[in-house]
Parts: sequence; C-alpha cells; structure tokens
Amino acid sequence: MPTYMSQFSYATETWQQLAEDPEDRRDAIEPLLESLGGRLIAVYYAFGDYDGVVIFEAPDGATAAAAVLAAIAPGHVKTVKTTPLLTSDEMRAALGKTKIVAERTSYDRPGGSG
Repeated sequence: MPTYMSQFSYATETWQQLAEDPEDRRDAIEPLLESLGGRLIAVYYAFGDYDGVVIFEAPDGATAAAAVLAAIAPGHVKTVKTTPLLTSDEMRAALGKTKIVAERTSYDRPGGSG
C-alpha cells in the first residue's frame, strides 16, 4: 500500500487546548485512517517549520487526500503538507523506467538539447 507523510502545524488555539488537556492524537487519527482502508504508521512531533509528522498508508492518492482533508476539517490544523513516500525498491523501479524513457524518446529540457 502506498505510504504518505503529512507534515502539519497546529493553530495557536490548538496548542492552548492541548496544554490544558493533553491527549494522544493517535487515538483520533488511527480510526480515521482505518475507516478509509488505511493504516497509521507513526506520529511524531517536531521543532521547525512544522509541529509534527504523520506517516500513514492509504490505498491510493485520492484516499490519502480524503484522510488528510477529513483530519484538518475541524479547523485545528493551521498548515499541512502531504508527500507520497517511495521505498528504495520503488525508486529503483522508477529510475529503471526513466532509463527506458530516455532510450525511447528525445525528450529534452526547454530551450534545446543537453
């Protein structure tokens, strides 16, 4: 099943609520993903541009998008960025396909060859 990484930042009010009443957000995220046929892999909190990261599996991109949209719909998340993740084997397969494309086509960068 495809794997995704959603980076998120909470709204200030959300941090205030969590500080007053700490809770494990995995308890909310896991059933949401499972209801769509997905699976929660991990939730991490972080310093930096985003407050945390959710790693999850979903059957396809549309399902992953639905899960993220459902998760942010209540308005407690300020920003979110979701990235599909590829395993080493998937990347190796993609690189192999790139080589085939290069051998079969003359696709080039804008403005000329090379």
